[in-house]
Amino acid sequence: MAIAKPHAGTYPEYYSLYLNTVQEEDLILALQNNRKALDALVLEMIGKADHSYAPGKWTIKEVLLHLIDTERIFAYRALTFARADKAELPGFDENEYARHYPADKRTLQQVYAEFKVVRDATIHLFQSLNEEAVLRSGIANGKPISVSALGYAIVGHANHHFNVIKERYL
Repeated sequence: MAIAKPHAGTYPEYYSLYLNTVQEEDLILALQNNRKALDALVLEMIGKADHSYAPGKWTIKEVLLHLIDTERIFAYRALTFARADKAELPGFDENEYARHYPADKRTLQQVYAEFKVVRDATIHLFQSLNEEAVLRSGIANGKPISVSALGYAIVGHANHHFNVIKERYL
């Protein structure tokens, strides 16, 4: 089953920043293509992974760890809502999470390997969902959002940060 792009109104407006970067009309293909984009980009990151483009900004490894954390959180939200759990899920402070990354103790290869495992799990999660589950929604960070929008937000969020890496770090 192809998971189509969500319609406006099924996600908070500020998610448009991310969703508008996704060209694919099938979520699984978008997740796979996004992973391939990182496969190519990581080669350019070698030797630069501990670099930040300005004082106080994250390093490339910290950006990748942010992507991993965000993907895990969005995938958990998608799973929760797909299973018709009515719990309201909290937001998270990405800067507070970043303060606790062990980025300086990890290699780019280790972080990249973790990203790939998390992405594979995300792909399997969305492949396992039926149409009814994909159309469900719930409340996260005080705003309604659909399961499909969370999947596309994972890809769009990564696209956004890949573009930042290309423009400011490489």
